[in-house]
Amino acid sequence: MLLVVVVEEVMVETLACCHPGASPVLPGSCACVGVAAGGPWTMGHEYEDKAGRPSKPPSPKQNVRKNLDFEPLSTTALILEDRPANLPAKPAEEAQKHRQQYEEMVVQAKKRELKEAQRRRRQLEERCRLEESIGNAVLTWNNEILPNWETMWCSRKVRDLWWQGIPPSVRGKVWSLAIGNELNITHELFDICLARAKERWRSFSAGGSEAENEDAGFSAADREASLELIKLDISRTFPNLCIFQQGGPYHDMLHSILGAYTCYRPDVGYVQGMSFIAAVLILNLDTADAFIAFSNLLNKPCQMAFFRVDHGLMLTYFAAFEVFFEENLPKLFAHFKKNNLTPDIYLIDWIFTLYSKSLPLDLACRIWDVFCRDGEGFLFRTALGILKLFEDILTKMDFIHIAQFLTRLPEDLPAEEVFASIATIQMQSRNRKWAQVLTALQKDSRDTEKGSPSLRH
Repeated sequence: MLLVVVVEEVMVETLACCHPGASPVLPGSCACVGVAAGGPWTMGHEYEDKAGRPSKPPSPKQNVRKNLDFEPLSTTALILEDRPANLPAKPAEEAQKHRQQYEEMVVQAKKRELKEAQRRRRQLEERCRLEESIGNAVLTWNNEILPNWETMWCSRKVRDLWWQGIPPSVRGKVWSLAIGNELNITHELFDICLARAKERWRSFSAGGSEAENEDAGFSAADREASLELIKLDISRTFPNLCIFQQGGPYHDMLHSILGAYTCYRPDVGYVQGMSFIAAVLILNLDTADAFIAFSNLLNKPCQMAFFRVDHGLMLTYFAAFEVFFEENLPKLFAHFKKNNLTPDIYLIDWIFTLYSKSLPLDLACRIWDVFCRDGEGFLFRTALGILKLFEDILTKMDFIHIAQFLTRLPEDLPAEEVFASIATIQMQSRNRKWAQVLTALQKDSRDTEKGSPSLRH
């Protein structure tokens, strides 16, 4: 009985505390009773909204937020507002320091925004100038140069335009005219070669007899190796573009040109690296015209020497290159000699693909532009230009790092810097140009394996 009386007194006191004068016999009339007694009527009626609908109790985070004396709306508020009432106030010096830091942050942010806006404006202006320049160049090529090709192609004006880069819309036409068609290949011949290639593919897939394979111009092993190499190389050709791989829009065109060429020149067949040259031509010409340019391009002396792997002639080209290497870059030449770094380590890949694999595609096309104008000498001049561009870096490297760097050039090479470096290279040694030096070395190579004495005096 005593325990019951004590509990009742506690409840009466609690009710009296919450609502003075309230009746002690109404236990649900006060929220405090529900909390104290743990009853099911706990504080529910306090969370009804104005429409009379019950709402969910606030989360603990919301309760904490209600206890704050301020509501920060941004990082600015966090920096500039005074501290909450439940924290010690900032000292005046600290508040002033924070305000200064904030103002400095605002100033720096505005400077960055201004620089970025200026950079974007410069880019836009440069793009507009470039588009205007390309548009004017297209008109010049179409209206003045191409209709009068035979009389204008070697003029100073045209050569200057050539150096600046041929507009993409006329590049294929200019390349075709500059490469020429000494082999007199026609569209009909391409169709014949392509049909023969398709027949061989079908025969090979069906497992034709070895006699049939040999009659077609290949041994079974040679045919299988050539076909497999073409298939493998196509998948490796400009993989980032995803247009030459299986299922891509240019896969069949590339396969057709390479297959037709193996039938047109069975003595050469397919050599690794050809796929990049054919791919660049496909991007600028129709299939049949690309085949004509491809066949004539590979028939040039330098390309034929490399693709037929004529070791003696390749060594002669390397020797001629070193003559101009020593003439233009004596310090780097001596460093390469000291590290036993020979030209074949980096030149073969550059020459085999005409730089289309080693350089960004747009830059490689500009190299092709001038190569079509100047011939094979420009390929080696380009090599020297690249070496000069990175001379300071290369002179600090050893054999392994030089070889790795030159076989995997930076992917973001700016075209203007590369061409500015190429322009400084002089392809003249002791009053002899590239063709004269090469001819002298070819003559001397018949008599001696040690190079040309006449070039050293």
